[in-house]
Amino acid sequence: MPNVSDVFQDNFPDTVTLSVGALTIEEVVAVARYGAKVNIDPAALAAVAETREHIEKLAADPTPVYGISTGFGALARRHIPQELRAQLQLSLVRSHAAGSGPEVEEEVIRALMLLRLSTLCTGRTGVRPVVAETYAAALNAGITPVVYEYGSLGCSGDLAPLSHCALALLGEGHVRVNGGEVQDAGEALAAAGIEPLQLREKEGLALINGTDGMLGMLCLAITDLRAAAKVADIATAMTVEGLLGTLTVFAADLQELRPHPGQGAAAANILTVAEGSEILAAAHEEFKKSHVQDAYSVRCAPQVAGGFRDTLDHCALVASRELAAAVDNPVVALDGRVTSNGNFHGAPVAYALDFLAVVTADLASISERRTDRFLDTARNRGLNAFLADDPGVDSGHMIAQYTQAGIVSELKRLAVPASADSIPSSAMQEDHVSMGWAAARKLRKSVDGLQRVLAIEILTAARAIDMRGGTPAPGTGAAVAAVRETVEGPGVDRFLAPEIEQVVHLVHGGALLQRVEREVGALK
Repeated sequence: MPNVSDVFQDNFPDTVTLSVGALTIEEVVAVARYGAKVNIDPAALAAVAETREHIEKLAADPTPVYGISTGFGALARRHIPQELRAQLQLSLVRSHAAGSGPEVEEEVIRALMLLRLSTLCTGRTGVRPVVAETYAAALNAGITPVVYEYGSLGCSGDLAPLSHCALALLGEGHVRVNGGEVQDAGEALAAAGIEPLQLREKEGLALINGTDGMLGMLCLAITDLRAAAKVADIATAMTVEGLLGTLTVFAADLQELRPHPGQGAAAANILTVAEGSEILAAAHEEFKKSHVQDAYSVRCAPQVAGGFRDTLDHCALVASRELAAAVDNPVVALDGRVTSNGNFHGAPVAYALDFLAVVTADLASISERRTDRFLDTARNRGLNAFLADDPGVDSGHMIAQYTQAGIVSELKRLAVPASADSIPSSAMQEDHVSMGWAAARKLRKSVDGLQRVLAIEILTAARAIDMRGGTPAPGTGAAVAAVRETVEGPGVDRFLAPEIEQVVHLVHGGALLQRVEREVGALK
């Protein structure tokens, strides 16, 4: 559930209606992060009921049908008699709820649940309407199953995470309600007035066979990284001002010579935030005389931030396609046949997640390089060493850059693709897997790391701007003012970790971006 200081919440709907059509990224985040309520379109429930009638007929047929009257995976050759099929579905969920490790964040599980429900509402999975209705009721009651870090290979769906969620709908396993203490799932359902599910043919399989966990984390990451892209431009503008650099390289006509859309947007944002700086105006002639041009980490910021943006757009396209998918196996096709397929393989999503980890690491890397320039008297154009009040007695921001460097190094390790790996499973029936869940888990760490690196650049640039004196641009001035509401200006050394955390909070919760956009208008 959201932090009370999260100003982004106003950008998301309060209610999401599930139909046979696709969800949007914004709708996923609204339910996952901000607790939006879920409704099911009656037309979707009608489609679910119609498909279920076909499943009932197949269940009564003596001819084996995978997922309905057979075992699963490497055990698919065994025909299951009718009297054991309820046990078959129950055993499937219980045995597959085999996760281990730390507990996964609530917003991730809510995203996973919503996306599984969305697939159920397509009418292609063969479940009864009550299954979808129970899932929606659990979401709306704030019931979040306890799911663990390890267990998904990103193929045959996020099996273990989804199985823990399915188990909770049966009244087994453990849950949290609205972020509270861990409790028995059956007790939580009873308190919410929700009848536990009793599974029938096909339903257990339909509840656990999807890319919902990795897709949910992709949607959350895209949302956070879109905001981080704007914050990176604000940080760059502050650094240009604090280093007495030049804005001339960000001119629109120069960006048009290399017409990547993200590059143009980043350059325009930097100009918007830094325009009107009296600090830069006063230093302009000296810059032309003594410096000529800025270092790559400053001058090439739009090229890196632009590539980051364009990658985000590509990954959002992948997410939108996956949000329109009905991922299950077997699936009930439009002509009524129940057929095996490979749509549960997470490769398309896994590649996008890994791609984002690469560009996230690089955007953090260039931010750290800009920060480091402030601390070196050979490169900071007249500022104290390490921005210290009394260098030697004070260390200033020396170790803040160490923190950045440690994070950036970790982000580079996290940029190694998970999707390049595969470990066979299920007696070699599932002999190639995507590792998309692992790609998503490491990307969440990368997003957090990027936000922290940008926060340290902003904190450092704000100190440098204050040490320069003079009047900053309206945009950079708004950013400095936002920082100064919780962090004092330059002075003797203080306990630095809480100050870093305050600015991380401003970045993560959106308050810094909001303050700047109030002053200069919406950034691209």
